[in-house]
Amino acid sequence: MNKPAQQLTIWRALNAALHDEFTEDPSTILMGEDITTWGTGGGIYGVTRKMAQTFGPARVRDTPISEEALISAGAGAAMAGTRTVVEIMYSDFMLLGADGLINQAAKSRYMFGGQFDTPLVVRSNGGSGMGKAAQHSQSLETLYAHIPGLEVVVPGTANDAYGLLRSAIKSNNPTVFLEHKALYYDKGPVTKELIPLGKARVAREGSDITIVATQLMTKRALEAAEILAAQGIEAEIVDPRTLYPFDMETVFNSVRKTRHLLVVHEAVRDFGWGGEFISNTVQECWGELDAAPRRLGAARTPIAYSEELESAVIPSVEGIVSEVLSVVRTTRKALA
Repeated sequence: MNKPAQQLTIWRALNAALHDEFTEDPSTILMGEDITTWGTGGGIYGVTRKMAQTFGPARVRDTPISEEALISAGAGAAMAGTRTVVEIMYSDFMLLGADGLINQAAKSRYMFGGQFDTPLVVRSNGGSGMGKAAQHSQSLETLYAHIPGLEVVVPGTANDAYGLLRSAIKSNNPTVFLEHKALYYDKGPVTKELIPLGKARVAREGSDITIVATQLMTKRALEAAEILAAQGIEAEIVDPRTLYPFDMETVFNSVRKTRHLLVVHEAVRDFGWGGEFISNTVQECWGELDAAPRRLGAARTPIAYSEELESAVIPSVEGIVSEVLSVVRTTRKALA
């Protein structure tokens, strides 16, 4: 008999996933900067709270302030047989450890002829919405999705955060696990079931247009969908949940039903993952589209410290509504 779902915030769901996985598998270790000593006793957002007290210093370790050393050490530990979770305070700082992640962890199976796995999870947070400015607010998920050998996970709900983190730790591949800093305190039901990597979620059923979005943009797309419904347009919302592996079949099935596609992401629009989803959809569903797919992303500019300017850069609920109306009404007019 399944237990009833718990109502948890995203940070607590992540914390529960770590506790449950570390209890189940004694080969897991956790490393990061101030993960035992920050204000909450669990990093800057509380995700590692009470991990050190529960599992001890041999498995939960504070490290020097060096992302290069931290990620490289984590990769080495994973290659040596542990399941290693590394926390980086902000995903922007992961670039300091890019060699350990991109040139070492991602290439290890290929370079050494498959002699060992690299079960490494690099956890961090990205995205805007909290006034943290240009060096703490980027959305860099496309960069990592481009690298052969890496898995990229972008959970947007408490249930996904729990289920995907546990699956990421169990994976034998290096995984970049990007949380969204503006969603940590969002609450939702958590079933405590594992969610496989590479399986999208249909967040809302609809018949008129498919909107593909992740994290904060999924939340805004759902708000936009309610506004659109009042105007006679039913949007279907697809949340990929993982950018690699990515579940294009769920997107294709949705587009075959709605015949329209809009991809929305918080990352800069140019060269973002939205172009990949659109290219695949055009190739596979060309004859079933009633209009050219569109993408909506951030402006090509650093994120401002001013929250007003920050909001102007990132796709808004109103912007999503406007884009959908433009697509669907143009088609309806052409078919009238």
